[in-house]
Formats: sequence, structure tokens, C-alpha cells
Amino acid sequence: MSISAWILSIAGVSVLSILIDLFLPNGQTNGHIKTVFNYVIVFVIIAPLPALIKSDFNASSIFTETEIVLQEDYIYQLNRDKLTMLETGIESTLDARGLKNVDISISADIFTTVMQIETIYVDFSNLVIVDGNEHIDIENEAVDVITSFVSLEKENIVFSGN
Repeated sequence: MSISAWILSIAGVSVLSILIDLFLPNGQTNGHIKTVFNYVIVFVIIAPLPALIKSDFNASSIFTETEIVLQEDYIYQLNRDKLTMLETGIESTLDARGLKNVDISISADIFTTVMQIETIYVDFSNLVIVDGNEHIDIENEAVDVITSFVSLEKENIVFSGN
């Protein structure tokens, strides 16, 4: 019997005894049934002990995992969501600084546990500059915003459409 099955059986018998206690009327019969269920709970608790005593039981094996399995789909989706949030954050910050409709695309290795951003593509083809920001250096402004989000060399930021 596995540890989880043993704990589940203890919990099941305990819940069953509580339910019976709720539905039985008070009196002598209720007392006898409680006594029987107390014996059943004790039996369920001690039932696996003889098997544990006879076998080579190692208590440390209960608390340690021998194998770690990475869920690649989870890592992929988590990193994809991070990239989407970064792209949206950079675009909205540029929008707040007067550079509207800038499209950001991030190239990264999203299949590893520690995502490494390789290149950020900045597309200015739909750029709209808000009044009062006509004389702004759009590439430097974009680099400032991007480097405030990620640590990346300027050589890894590619501009197009300007």
C-alpha cells in the first residue's frame, strides 16, 4: 500500500465517521457506533505497519524525489507569455512617450528554463508621432525604452520602416 493510499483511506474513514455522527440521533446507539468507527480508524492507521516492519523501509524515500520532470509545454507557454508582456509593455511605454503604433517583436529561445532574448525588432512603418514630439530621435527613444525593460546590447535591436 502506498503512502498516499494509506493517508487517503484514513481521511475517508474519518469523513465517513463524521457523517454518520451527524446523521445518527444522540443516544446509546450513537455511542456504540462511534466506538466501532474509532476501532476502524485505529485499524486503518496501523494496518500498513507490519508490512513496513518486514520490508526494508527507508523513511527518506518518502520525502525526496528521485526524478525531476520538466514540463516543456508549461515552460514554452510561460516564456511565450513573458514575451507577449514585454512586447506589450514596450509598445505602451513608447505610446505614452508620443511614439504611437510602433510594432515590437522579440526573438528569443523560449524552450529553455532561462529564456534568453536574442533580438528585438522595432517596426516604425505605422509610426505616428504625437504633436510636440516631432524633433525626437525615435531610435534613441526606442533604445532607452527597450533597455529599461531588458538588458540587451544596442546591436541586438533591429529597426525597420523608418
